[in-house]
Amino acid sequence: MKKTETKKTILVTGGCGYIGSHVVCLLSEAGYDVVVLDDLSTGFRKALLYQEKLYVGSCGDAQLLARVFTENDIEAVMHFAASIVVPESVTNPLKYYQNNIVNTTTLCQAVEKFEVKHFILSSTAAVYGNRGSDATPCAENFSPQPMNAYGRTKLVDEWILADLHVAHPSFRYVALRYFNVAGADVQGRIGQNSLNATHLIKRAVQVALGLYPSMSIFGDDYDTPDGTCIRDYIHIADLAAAHLKALEYLVAGGSPQVLNCGYSKGASVKEVLDTLDGLLAVPLLRKTMPRREGDAPCLIANATKIRETLGWKPCHDSLETILASALSWEMKLTNKKAIRRQPNQEQVL
Repeated sequence: MKKTETKKTILVTGGCGYIGSHVVCLLSEAGYDVVVLDDLSTGFRKALLYQEKLYVGSCGDAQLLARVFTENDIEAVMHFAASIVVPESVTNPLKYYQNNIVNTTTLCQAVEKFEVKHFILSSTAAVYGNRGSDATPCAENFSPQPMNAYGRTKLVDEWILADLHVAHPSFRYVALRYFNVAGADVQGRIGQNSLNATHLIKRAVQVALGLYPSMSIFGDDYDTPDGTCIRDYIHIADLAAAHLKALEYLVAGGSPQVLNCGYSKGASVKEVLDTLDGLLAVPLLRKTMPRREGDAPCLIANATKIRETLGWKPCHDSLETILASALSWEMKLTNKKAIRRQPNQEQVL
């Protein structure tokens, strides 16, 4: 699609990754010129569908950043390049402080030098921490209580942007705090490419395809209706759309914002697995395991602010839709089949 006169170039760091690639796809389809910076440590070239310009390297490389900003008329930065595995952040915290804070600082130094005015940050609900038995949906004004290096580093990234705005009021940003992202492109073109992901839905569909023998449930004695943890799952397509809304908001002169990305409704681990079982002819084998340290019983977004501020309206807020797209993508990725239940019949896809 030809770029319109009013839409300039967007730099997307980590644009070959799971979330970044879905946002890159939407940006290209909306007519933006997209420049991607990715070190390909967890991203994949094949995730770029429209031959977007790719620079291979780290956003902590000041010389490479200078080249990127010099060679392109960057209107805005969308920053997805980060380490995101919570257990790893506990065992290897310095990796997270380096990649998520030091490298982000280097990127912001380039943003400051080249006078880029718009910035969208990939942040996380992990900044809220473990709120114990409090099932109140998390609002953006809740006091942050991150419990691991991942959550702490993302909160620091938000502070970096806030301080940069104070120093340069014309610089404005939106930090999007993701809840549990899942699913794949609704047209089946891209999805989560990593085969060893640990997220619940990714792992569940892998079990459905026989890549793992059983599905582990870590704790069934929480203070929730069925004893398992409750999370707010958001379809990747809706999350990607929120980034474009955030970009439009900033270009139109919007003020800095921190916004939750979720549906304001939760599903328990058992509800997720039961819903997936409803799509399959053969239910998943489940094994109950001890609780994992740090898992909150319930974490749900209060998503009122993003709807009111950006005019964002989700289109795929169905757990079955999320699971069906994740399952279809995993079948395509692994070239394996699952027996899926259809009304009054069973069909092998």
